[in-house]
Amino acid sequence: MSDLRDLIVRWQRGWSIARALPVAEDVGGALRVRCMQPGRDIEYVALDAGEDLTSLTTLAELVAGEDTITWLTVPTTDPAGASSVLVAAGLIVLKDSELLMTADLRGHPQNMPVAPYRLLTQVDPHGGDSLVTATVRHESGEVGARGTMGLAGTDAVADRIETMPAHRRKGLASAVMSALASAAVDEGVEQGILIASEDGQRLYRTLGWQPVADVLIATTPGNAYPS
Repeated sequence: MSDLRDLIVRWQRGWSIARALPVAEDVGGALRVRCMQPGRDIEYVALDAGEDLTSLTTLAELVAGEDTITWLTVPTTDPAGASSVLVAAGLIVLKDSELLMTADLRGHPQNMPVAPYRLLTQVDPHGGDSLVTATVRHESGEVGARGTMGLAGTDAVADRIETMPAHRRKGLASAVMSALASAAVDEGVEQGILIASEDGQRLYRTLGWQPVADVLIATTPGNAYPS
């Protein structure tokens, strides 16, 4: 198994924990996930696009054969080539600027929110793994920022790191990431993995996360643009 393929498998496992999704189905060349989200019922995560772009043609056929809204997520080191194959196979590329990123959480920066905010962290068992949630609240009780990490083995997958519009530019997302990383390390985790949106990449780079691959998201024509 290539390093990138292995990382994708590990990311998907932790991501499923973070979102409480069923175990993925290995369909050969991809992991098929039942996401059960509005506008995103099924998702295929390509495993071999880092070395074999032709595998995307077969995956595109699988996506087109689904009877519900289906995404194809493609981590790759050749985004231009992958995009060309996807389009030639009849899909449309919805997103082409996300990144698969990793970090050694043992050296993760630690930032705390300042008054009038307070930070709450919780670790919950999830089968043999764990789910970490971190929430920053304003003294009024409003949620200022929040995020989760799915812990699987020695990996922690960060997901849904968000700051509410009224509380932005106060360092709250950094505080959430710091809390998640600290809790994960306490649970024996070493490496962090995430897929970063274009908006989130600056934050993660500032915290020491490094890009490993580009990530494309494609679907069949006619599907709504993902939120």
